[in-house]
Amino acid sequence: MRIVQLANLYSPVSGGLRTAVDMLGAGYHAAGHRRALVVPGPAYTRRDTESGPVITVPGPSVAPGYRLVLDPRPVLRVLCQLRPDVVEVSDKATLTVAARWARRRGVRAVLFSHERLDAILAPRVPSWMPLETLADRWNRRLAAEFDAIVVTSAFAAAEFARVGAPSLHRVPLGVDLTTFRPRPQSGQDGVRLVHLGRLSKEKRPDLAIGAAVELGRRGVPVRLDVVGDGPCGPRLREWARRERLPVRFHGHVGERAAVARLLADADVALATCPIESFGLAVLEALACGTPVVAADRGAAHELVVPGAGARVAPRATAFADGVQEVLRLPSARRRAAARARAERYPWTTTAAGMLDVLIAP
Repeated sequence: MRIVQLANLYSPVSGGLRTAVDMLGAGYHAAGHRRALVVPGPAYTRRDTESGPVITVPGPSVAPGYRLVLDPRPVLRVLCQLRPDVVEVSDKATLTVAARWARRRGVRAVLFSHERLDAILAPRVPSWMPLETLADRWNRRLAAEFDAIVVTSAFAAAEFARVGAPSLHRVPLGVDLTTFRPRPQSGQDGVRLVHLGRLSKEKRPDLAIGAAVELGRRGVPVRLDVVGDGPCGPRLREWARRERLPVRFHGHVGERAAVARLLADADVALATCPIESFGLAVLEALACGTPVVAADRGAAHELVVPGAGARVAPRATAFADGVQEVLRLPSARRRAAARARAERYPWTTTAAGMLDVLIAP
């Protein structure tokens, strides 16, 4: 079967979306299918990879490291050349026109929903706008145009269930259990925390800094590693400097093995985002044997079970409480529980679940 994946905002810094698209593409290739990936870039290019060709079409930069296809016509021309049996679209905006292209040609089209529309737009639009009504209208259109919609969590499914999407499938993401694995602890003094994610307002990275401040006030010696970058970075660095916190800002770390080492060396990972549609960073921390304190809103907390972390309200004091709750468990017990939870989510299961949807009649 010829599978073409389309993705917007796919780049070296796009975190979970890029990881999911790449790992699924590798899974499709391993299962014997022909896969191609089409993404935005500065110009037309094509390069061959082990999992199939990666083709870029022109797309302007919309933020540092991110590009977006505004004119979908070059994408449609590439689809005509590739002649897919099924199209997988990782985008809810300009690339959705591929669904109509596919329907006219009897090609199956599947939308992979990487974010919940109302949640991601809420911080960006005025409070007086009827956001839920607008999101429902757009999602009804998507549900009507695509043959199937795939979501990764109960939280992500809710927006499509609300509009009665007729072919809605839940396929959780996976984790590389070889790269992300427990490591011997270094026996450092104090409590080592880690936050992995984009430093943008909606991700609430301020809660990680606030939790470190609060724990310091309670007499808990902490060190915080912040992995990721974004527009909130300068303000967070200034706050940490002002509070004289032992915080190390690593910026974007592209090497997955280096990210895994930072996660594995921590005692507790902080997942502060209250609108995550899945929480891949949570799963990666758990795979490293590091328990997670996650916001009790969004989808990240769906991955956290007793013994492997805590679910807390999105407040700095609550995150500090959660860290202390987790640390009351014996280290070996909580680390084993975290790893056991992650082992339920190999990428092979995700790829098999997606293929069931892609191949469905």
